[in-house]
Amino acid sequence: MTLFESVFAGNDAVYGLTEGAINQAIEKYGADKAVSFPDTAYSLPCYYAVTGTKVGTLAELKDALAVVKTLMTREKRTNDVFMSGVATALCAEFIEVLKYIDGAVPYEAPCYGHLADAVIRELGVPLVTGDIPGVAVILGSAPTTEEGVALVKSYQAQGILVTLVGGIIDQVAEAGMKTGANVRVIPLGKDVTSVVHVVSVAIRAALIFGNVTPGDAGTLMKYTMDRVPAFVNAFKPLDDVIVACGAGAIALGFPVVTNETENIFRVPKSLIVQEDVSKFNATSLEARDIKIKITNIDIPVAFASAFEGEIIRRKDMQVEFDGSRVDCAELVQTCDASEIEDHKITVIGPEVDEMEFGSKNSIAYVVKVAR
Repeated sequence: MTLFESVFAGNDAVYGLTEGAINQAIEKYGADKAVSFPDTAYSLPCYYAVTGTKVGTLAELKDALAVVKTLMTREKRTNDVFMSGVATALCAEFIEVLKYIDGAVPYEAPCYGHLADAVIRELGVPLVTGDIPGVAVILGSAPTTEEGVALVKSYQAQGILVTLVGGIIDQVAEAGMKTGANVRVIPLGKDVTSVVHVVSVAIRAALIFGNVTPGDAGTLMKYTMDRVPAFVNAFKPLDDVIVACGAGAIALGFPVVTNETENIFRVPKSLIVQEDVSKFNATSLEARDIKIKITNIDIPVAFASAFEGEIIRRKDMQVEFDGSRVDCAELVQTCDASEIEDHKITVIGPEVDEMEFGSKNSIAYVVKVAR
């Protein structure tokens, strides 16, 4: 099977599922039933951004599916592959929005599903200013839990926003890793269609911060390619549906890195095979031209700008040094350089791991600085 055939087959499969889901919803609720994602001004953000048309009812959603069908051309040209990928993403959005009918809450912690406009605005500013240097979309199950968690932590340490879809969510949970928007590791959902929620983040960033006109698909795709530094890491095995979703990501300018080697068709800078999962990070950053300078600090806990301002709960503390509760002091002295041995640290008293677990302790720092 060629790349064209794989994308077209995946697109056809998702389209069929979408058509069936919409027909079932109309039969159950009626064609006039309201449909929209919650907490957004854009109803169905991806469809609205691509076409300029807002969808408000199931009848309009069915009409929108007919529009999506027009994108599903079957000439064996690169543009046809990309448009089929976009059509797959729009179908995924339709499937996902049906989960929210009547104010339903289809996702439970730790999964987020749809992200509200308020979250987009909170994340969008550091994204477009470069304070968040990239967006990683990790899809599927890593070969091992350890490899999956290591990959997530590597991105987190670089300040990259990490979104999770599929089995990687269970692997991260199994390892006891903390997730959530506050630490910039966001599990979206277990179904592959939930990947559209991160696509929606990129597209709403274009609408909100890029002033892209809804319906101007060309400008939209140029904005996401140039200004939203996202990329996809997809673990094997890849089926036709995932390949079709990947084509949609590539159409928006987001390269796909995978460890799949069977029936995969390499596309330079876009669809990249990297068999070594430990090299996914470096391969992804290179493909997206993201340059990050990180000083590695050998400490036994995760650290990154994502943790800034985070409250450490009492149950997570080994010991506590708090000047508001016990006596603490700090003295800084200036001295001649000859009096100082650079980087020398002397601990007077017990080490932290010798103190009683959960205890509150006094502490004093005496720091000597060369004039």
